[in-house]
Amino acid sequence: MTDEKQTIELMNIAENLVTFGRVHGADEVEVAISEGTEFNVDIRLGEIESLTEAGSKIIGIRVIKDMKTAYATSSDFKKRTLQNLVKSAIYRTTLADADECSGLPPAPEPIPDIDSLDIYDPEIPELDSQKKIKLAKETENIALADPRITNSHGASFETREIQTILANSNGFLQKYNETFCSLSIGLQAGDTDFKVEDYWESSKRHLKSLESPEIIARKAIERTVRHLNPKKIPTKTVPVVFEPLMTSWLLGFLFSCVSGISVYLKASFLTDKMNEKIANEGITIIDDGLIPGKLGTRPFDSEGVPCGKTIVIDKGILRNFLCNSYAARKLKLQSTGNADGAGVGPNNFYLQPGIKTPEEIIASLEEGLILTRTIGHGLNPITGDISRGAFGLWVEKGEIVYPVSEVTISGNLGKILYDITMIGDDLEFLSAFSGPTIKIKELTVSGQ
Repeated sequence: MTDEKQTIELMNIAENLVTFGRVHGADEVEVAISEGTEFNVDIRLGEIESLTEAGSKIIGIRVIKDMKTAYATSSDFKKRTLQNLVKSAIYRTTLADADECSGLPPAPEPIPDIDSLDIYDPEIPELDSQKKIKLAKETENIALADPRITNSHGASFETREIQTILANSNGFLQKYNETFCSLSIGLQAGDTDFKVEDYWESSKRHLKSLESPEIIARKAIERTVRHLNPKKIPTKTVPVVFEPLMTSWLLGFLFSCVSGISVYLKASFLTDKMNEKIANEGITIIDDGLIPGKLGTRPFDSEGVPCGKTIVIDKGILRNFLCNSYAARKLKLQSTGNADGAGVGPNNFYLQPGIKTPEEIIASLEEGLILTRTIGHGLNPITGDISRGAFGLWVEKGEIVYPVSEVTISGNLGKILYDITMIGDDLEFLSAFSGPTIKIKELTVSGQ
């Protein structure tokens, strides 16, 4: 990562390019600089399969003239190169169509205190490469020591350290640093006739928060071997329990439906549902960019709009779509601080937890499926329809009796939001989308 002097130089470059663009005819100018280092090692069967250790630095420029927009990017930071890019972008606006919704966000608002967000760990850039490799090897060695595991898809360790600088012609000039680390492993069990596989991963902002190789290996083993000797089931409509990773997957689909871009394109079944009831009263879903130390936390989005807490669904009522500045103008709303490049992305998008333990939720099933993994596509945000290949655990009288495979789950997200009858207390922020265990009243599980 750059030192303080280099950071000041990069901020000066961004600020000077904004001024240069305005002087040469642009109505609005935005300059974003991303600079950092990354490390990634993949270990398979004790050997290094791939190793990446690199630094990167890139600048992105957006210019707007007469409501026409053009973009440019470069990894060459020579003054002449960057000035020529700005001039070229200004010229290219003449080739674009005018769009009354284009433009930067309004004059900047105060951003949150960056230190309080706790998204940078100084231990990560100090971690020796050999120690990173050792962590991945150790994770795989522990997992392969279990006699039930027959193969490894590999263990990986990754770190990233990123500095973001953003300047625009409305007076915005800010920067923040962030870190990320991840340790994961994928495993296989079973004989030639029927192999099963699964994985586990721990991703955190801070090295000290990362799960140990022992914990990651144990969880990956447990998740894999529980699928051994699966049975087929006839097609049934039954209650389905979503494990947290599956709830997170469902929330990812919901996010695509509340994205302002999907809404103004009328590519979401929720397009005309603002302030209407779309879920049962137990459902509250929030996007929050200010939860300290979480993976989706950041002080401002890619346009400089401060991140905050946005209640998307409040006790079943759809209260907000998540927008960047463009989508907000199209919908006559306000940006929610969710700009991600030219699109809309999550901060920490999560389902508010309930009070039931996962064990209590499973015990409530007279007959049904615990959904553990899905494959394939089969998501339609325009209708909300879901149809995906699935793996899971069959439950009878509150007890897991055997794993199931070669099934398909199908339903509709609009109905599922009403049919969530139990919500677990086990919310963990494992990614930008996070949710606890939930129980769906019924879904169609297609088998034999």
